[in-house]
Amino acid sequence: MNKITLKIDGMMCAMCESHINDAIRNAFRVKKVKSSRRKGETVVVSEEEISDEELKKTVEKLGYAVTSIKAENA
Repeated sequence: MNKITLKIDGMMCAMCESHINDAIRNAFRVKKVKSSRRKGETVVVSEEEISDEELKKTVEKLGYAVTSIKAENA
C-alpha cells in the first residue's frame, strides 16, 4: 500500500474537499482519498504507484496549489 500526503493551498469549504476527492478518484485507482481544508491536505491510499507529477497536475487543474507531496508505504 502506498500513502501519499499532499499539502494543498486554496481549499475553503467542504465542496473544495469533494472536488479534489472526486478528481483523484476519477483519475487514479485508489483505495481511499480524504481531504481536509482545516489541515490543508489530501491523503491518498493506493495499492498502485501514483506519479507525484500526475497527482499534482490533477489537483492544480482544479485551481488549487500543491505545496508539497510526501509518499510512504502504508
